[in-house]
Amino acid sequence: MANQKERPKKSSAGAVLKTETQSEEVQKVVEETPKVVEEKPRSPLDEVMSQAEKAYAAYMDAERQVAKAYHENEMQVAKAYKRAEQQANRAYDATIAQAINDRSEALAKAQKTRDDAMRRAEEAYKNAEEATKAAYEAAVTGALKTRDDNIEKAWKVRDDTIEQAWQIYSKIAR
Repeated sequence: MANQKERPKKSSAGAVLKTETQSEEVQKVVEETPKVVEEKPRSPLDEVMSQAEKAYAAYMDAERQVAKAYHENEMQVAKAYKRAEQQANRAYDATIAQAINDRSEALAKAQKTRDDAMRRAEEAYKNAEEATKAAYEAAVTGALKTRDDNIEKAWKVRDDTIEQAWQIYSKIAR
């Protein structure tokens, strides 16, 4: 028992191995211990020896029980650790799955927003292009009409001027 306090602590796998080794050692000591024979003591020395044997047997039994309790405790601690580890792994996996799901949703939302923005930009571009084309055509049509009107006026002024010049020339030539 004093050896158990002096031994350094090890991992649960090492502890299970150590406990099995301790159990084997205890079993060997118990087997080597002489069996208590129920006889009537003949002398006080025999009676003391009988009591000592009974005490030693009780001590060995108590040591076996303590070793068994330590072993059971180590097994419970190992199981508790495994449960805690599994719970931590499940929480980790759930958090990762949620993060992946959140990321996918955010990317889908961003893609939808981008597509909507691109569609609106394309519509705005087409509307601006159509408005610009209409303004261009109106300006060209207006300029063409103004040019035609100016040419027509200039032609009329030319015709009037030539007519006046012929009238003046014909008066002079007569």
